[in-house]
Parts: sequence; C-alpha cells; structure tokens
Amino acid sequence: MGSVPTANDRAASRRRRLTTAIRESLRELTVQLSLLNHHVSARVALNDVDLDCLDLINRHGPLSPSALARRAGLHPATITGILDRLERGGWVARDRDPSDRRAVAVRALRDRNAELFGLYAGMNASMDEICAGYTASELEVLADFLRRTAAAGRDATDDLARD
Repeated sequence: MGSVPTANDRAASRRRRLTTAIRESLRELTVQLSLLNHHVSARVALNDVDLDCLDLINRHGPLSPSALARRAGLHPATITGILDRLERGGWVARDRDPSDRRAVAVRALRDRNAELFGLYAGMNASMDEICAGYTASELEVLADFLRRTAAAGRDATDDLARD
C-alpha cells in the first residue's frame, strides 16, 4: 500500500513545480525579449549585438572600448567593428580623455536614442501596467529576484567565457 504524502511532501512538491514554472517563464521571457530586440534592431538598421552594446553604453557609459568588450563578453576587435557601425549611424561618439589623450571614451548620443525609446514604448507601457498590480513590497521582491537572476546569468556567462 502506498504511503500518504505528508504536508512537507506536498509543500516540497509544490515548491519544485513553482521553481520549474519560474525557470520556464524566464526562458520564455528571454525568447520574447530577444525577438523584441531583434525587431527593434531591424527597424533602426542595427545588428542585434550592436543594439546590445548600445544598451550597455546607454546604461553604463561613457565606457572605454575595452570596458565595453568586457561587459559585452566580446573580443576587442569585434567591439571595434561594432563601434564603427554605431558611430557611422550616429548612435555614439568616441571622445578623447582630456587627462590621457591615448584613452577613448564611448558615449551614447541622446538625440538618436529617442528612436529606440519610441520603439520600446509599447513594452514599457505594458511593464508599467503590470507593475501597477503589485504592492511596493511585492515589487521589492520581484526587483531583488530579477537582480539576483541577472547576476547568476552574468556569472554563468563568465564561467563559460573562461572555459
């Protein structure tokens, strides 16, 4: 005769199902955001990786090309081509560091980036609507979860890059 699951067994089973559902939802989110970014990059005539690098520059810049290469996990020679395309398209400027004329800092040109904000407006409005349904405490938990998930993704990427 089979044993009757205990409350602890049921709780552990529920936790496993929820954890699996979260992982599956994150995978689906990754795919959907990748598709969104692909369509945005196509609209502004950028490669997907160019858009990724532009986002890094917008969020963390100005950056040196080597700092951008590290953040993007790309070879410096690859970054040179990306920056050439972004500069030709009017997305970024490379400025000399006044204290070290050999150093270059890459900064985003805000005028052109307004196009990107418009293309992401629908997603941003949807995110605002979704977040409005959560309490401040719930949003804190979600923000913490997403920060920690992003850090885990960076760590996993770094580990693979070292191999």
